Amino acid sequence: MLNTFIRVIILYILVLIIMRLMGKREIGQMQPFELVIAIMIADLASIPMADIGIPLSNGIIPILALLLLQLLISIINVKSIKLRKFICGSPSILIYRGKIQEKTLKKEKITINELEERLRQNNVFSFGDVEYAILETSGQVTVIQKPNKKNLTPEDLGLNLEYEGIPYDLVIDGKVMNQNLKSIGKDYNWLKKQTEKFNIKPEEALIVTFNGKEQIFCQAKEKK
Repeated sequence: MLNTFIRVIILYILVLIIMRLMGKREIGQMQPFELVIAIMIADLASIPMADIGIPLSNGIIPILALLLLQLLISIINVKSIKLRKFICGSPSILIYRGKIQEKTLKKEKITINELEERLRQNNVFSFGDVEYAILETSGQVTVIQKPNKKNLTPEDLGLNLEYEGIPYDLVIDGKVMNQNLKSIGKDYNWLKKQTEKFNIKPEEALIVTFNGKEQIFCQAKEKK
């Protein structure tokens, strides 16, 4: 029992490290070769977990080999456009200048209903609003709306808005994020003064954030 437990921990840590080395893509954003490697890694890791009679190295070595293969293919993708197109494929235009490309839909095995669903996922609810719809190599669909259907931006209205920057989490569940405090040039004493305005200490806060306009959001943890 202990042997199995230890093997599971080792393989879990190994697979976790390898998936981190492969990058931070979500499943839906993976290229086909990345998805295949991820599935194979999961399958290889499960074999020595389930059968303690199989040497642990029988799972570790193939997993490391797949990692090297993935890194090699990634390098090839960067270096060669032709090989990248062969390995990852190329985007397909599903709607061109407002017209649905039936041949492309059949080639990609996408039905009209599926295309409608993909448009809705992009907050577009009518084919008449679409200028272009492109099926990316990751399987996601990029939608470009017709000029008269696009949402207005502050730039379109001639507005010059102030730069807001990114918000920083200063406290999460009672834990002070000292590194973030340093990033904004503040210290614990400053933070304490800010949270005292909400009648709490930093350690009593569920969340404290600081945005580019130097605005503080603070919420106290629920009392037990």
